[in-house]
Amino acid sequence: MVSRRTFLGGLVGSVLAPSIAGANGDRDRDIEPEFLTDWLRAGRIPAMVDRLPTHPRIVNMKNMGREPGVYGGTVRTIIGSAKDIRYMTVNGYSRLVGYDTRLQLQPDIVMGFTSENDTVFTFHLREGHRWSDGAPFTADDFRYWWEDVILDKALTPGGGALELRPHGDLPRFEMLDPLTVRYSWDKPNPNFMPALAGPLPLVIYGPGHYLKQFHKKYQDDFRLSALMKENRVKKWADLHIKMSRASRPENPELPTLDPWLNTTAPPADQFVFVRNPFFHRIDENGLQLPYVDRFVLNVSSSSIIAAKAGAGESDLQSTGVDFNDYTFLKDAEKRFPVKVNLWKQIRGSRVALLPNLNCADEVWRDLFRDVRFRRGLSLAVDRHEINMVAFYGLGKASADTVLPESPLYKSEYADAFINHDPDEANRLFDELGLSKRDSDGIRFLPDGRRAEITVETAGESTLDTDVLELVRDHWRQVGLALYVRTSQRDVFRNRAMGGTIMMSIWFGIDNGVATADMVPNQLAPTFDDQLQWPLWGMHYLSAGQEGAAPDLPEAKQLVDLLNQWGLTARFEEREAIWHQMLSLYTQQVFSIGLINSTLQPILHSAKLQNVPDRALYGFDPTCFLGIYMPDTFWFKEA
Repeated sequence: MVSRRTFLGGLVGSVLAPSIAGANGDRDRDIEPEFLTDWLRAGRIPAMVDRLPTHPRIVNMKNMGREPGVYGGTVRTIIGSAKDIRYMTVNGYSRLVGYDTRLQLQPDIVMGFTSENDTVFTFHLREGHRWSDGAPFTADDFRYWWEDVILDKALTPGGGALELRPHGDLPRFEMLDPLTVRYSWDKPNPNFMPALAGPLPLVIYGPGHYLKQFHKKYQDDFRLSALMKENRVKKWADLHIKMSRASRPENPELPTLDPWLNTTAPPADQFVFVRNPFFHRIDENGLQLPYVDRFVLNVSSSSIIAAKAGAGESDLQSTGVDFNDYTFLKDAEKRFPVKVNLWKQIRGSRVALLPNLNCADEVWRDLFRDVRFRRGLSLAVDRHEINMVAFYGLGKASADTVLPESPLYKSEYADAFINHDPDEANRLFDELGLSKRDSDGIRFLPDGRRAEITVETAGESTLDTDVLELVRDHWRQVGLALYVRTSQRDVFRNRAMGGTIMMSIWFGIDNGVATADMVPNQLAPTFDDQLQWPLWGMHYLSAGQEGAAPDLPEAKQLVDLLNQWGLTARFEEREAIWHQMLSLYTQQVFSIGLINSTLQPILHSAKLQNVPDRALYGFDPTCFLGIYMPDTFWFKEA
């Protein structure tokens, strides 16, 4: 029996959304942002009724518990480096399909889609939808990316993203008509839709009309060579990649479907994003989103973002500030017209200790791979003290697992080996043969060395070092010495993959609000930046070409379960696999979670409306501010 799911977007009481004129009357055809007046006069863009899709996505503010807004205003925000303009793509959250605030998938850029047994996916585009430069957005943009990017070995030498070939082979692509495309696999691909909705979405389309000038198939060699020289690249493929990168919008000429488009080429100390006149969303009154005209991103040192935000230099700040900045930011409300909200972070653990199971030191590697040692490390930590000292008692002691907001949550996962029980920790360490100690009470390793654990950090948060000071005391009570080493993030990552890091402190799993329809890859070795098993993750990521295959039975089992999840189209089976993986991951203590459900300050101008007082905050799947639609934020006195 075929399971068929059909989703249509922008619906208002009928099978297809009415046109903007039908929804609001002819008089509303002339509602235009003042920001675009000069563009309209100069004939750079057509009137709104002619530049919107025939059936735009209608976002009903009142149904969302928000107030319809007005046009205008500039949002100032601060970023830590030029590459952080990527946050605009994450927060803008324009996706083929995206999550709503209940983390259910819904059409966004597309008019609708159909899924058959998670093997055949059909997308229906919006008639009249255009790129930011006014060119039509059609099925040909999917065809270009499929035939001329994914299938081009110079541009995609690895054979395509793993989300497109979960079982080894790419799908069949069909362009059914100018507004309909289809992707078909022989086996289910349940991660396809979540991959399209993520913070760094799977790319399956691009503005072919613009990108062809950088493609060897469409451009003459003389002109291509000139463009390569102009953009300082040696290969045409590198040129195309550089000019087409949408996730970090450094190319102001690249057409986009996002709510705001970049107007500043790097290097720069300030980046200006302006409204996309062809954006596909409107409110119930016929006003085209976004409400806000401009975002100005000022580049600063990461270490002083909180200070600058608290000095009134930001109208909207979520990145670069942390909970330990909350008191200072809250105090700024007395001096500046700003407001600070607290959202709940969705990570499985705000800070987690990650023993490197791929550590090059054989003695430590053997200990880290023994579940008794990992459990002992966890039981020796006094999480109540950490919560009170570092989080003012506002967090929750927990293993590194999903939060109560996830339908997959079980207390047995959160409570796994988190009680402060130094007696049981001592018993486990003695059982491992580590019973001998020196005059300072520090245990000896099997090879006679002192049991000295170096925990490494990227040094990007004083919170990490504050927590490690507490853990140092906890572990000393059970005969382990802890030392801290700080290095830059790139060096930190390279050392982890080289096996020279024994243990690190980092975040726990990204997605603590997962549903059974989201891929459980964070619980298995799948990425080279998973600091507890980077070589095993690299092996999975490279399809066995690099790294090393897991040789720990429980880690292998997690990979097997992940593969089973990827082969089923039945929700009940996916849910059961998730629970097996969550149980195994927490019982094995592959990451030592400490505190979760911590709070994230969100500073915003007191005049900026529709910013939720409370919400969930994280990278994946909530996309920082993304699922709360910053294009619906507006200034009360714009």
